[in-house]
Amino acid sequence: MRRNHLIALATLGSAALLLGAWGFQYLGYAPCKMCLWQRWPHGAAVLFGVAAMAAPVAILTLAGALAAATTGAIGVYHTGVERGWWEGPSSCSSGDITGMSTDDLFNQIMAAPLVRCDEVAWQLLGLSMASWNALISFALVAIWLAAYRKSAP
Repeated sequence: MRRNHLIALATLGSAALLLGAWGFQYLGYAPCKMCLWQRWPHGAAVLFGVAAMAAPVAILTLAGALAAATTGAIGVYHTGVERGWWEGPSSCSSGDITGMSTDDLFNQIMAAPLVRCDEVAWQLLGLSMASWNALISFALVAIWLAAYRKSAP
């Protein structure tokens, strides 16, 4: 496959994941904080892809790969939070309430966002949206790296 075809595929992959996320949001699945974190690198990957198609600079393909790897890593982290493997940010997870006073607990509940990062809102084949994002994003990394190999001197 030619370099520009690979870049287009990786760029369209990130664009499709962004559109899918917005589609789920439109259907009523409000994103949590970590869901939003995963969107930014996809946006960057799309911009790097457009730039790499216009100017054949090898570093742009590496930047696209790094953006896809970043959102994939955030997806793995988010999956771990959803599955209870580790604790997520206190601003969007239930966290530990041991030793909190009633007033502190009430204040934390009242300040908490409506969408929690440690709950799976939707899943397919046992994988959450964060898990699917991670898997597809790492596949996009491989496509970006293949494009880089075709453009490297």
